[in-house]
Amino acid sequence: MSIIRSNIFDPFSLDVWDPFQGFPFNNNRSLSTFDNETSTFANARIDWKETPEAHIIKADIPGVKKEEVKVEVEEGNVLKISGERNKEQEEKNDKWHRVERSSGKFMRRFRLPENAKVDQVNASMENGVLTVTVPKEEVKKPEAKAIEISG
Repeated sequence: MSIIRSNIFDPFSLDVWDPFQGFPFNNNRSLSTFDNETSTFANARIDWKETPEAHIIKADIPGVKKEEVKVEVEEGNVLKISGERNKEQEEKNDKWHRVERSSGKFMRRFRLPENAKVDQVNASMENGVLTVTVPKEEVKKPEAKAIEISG
């Protein structure tokens, strides 16, 4: 088994990518509000695999309670995973040496294929991993009909 990971364009992903994000002197962008709200977890790691029965999407969102995560199916077969990780309370006498963990809102959106049963989506969360299962329509193979050859 091999897993191919790449940074090429994913036609199923609806994530907003800004090639100038973090570029100096670029503060007057129209998407800046959106970027500030979602950039924290814009790179939340997602695995999407397809089995004969379903599409299974797993998202690493450690430190987030299931009550803080929303999984929705929007119009046009778009799966939306969103939520927020709250900032840790700072005490007046605390002295921070390093702050690397991120907090804030996150959102990922994926266009589901036509064979997705969007009315039967289910989600579960365990140990910081959100698992979304989207069952697939059963593909019926066309029946072959024998044709008698005359002559």
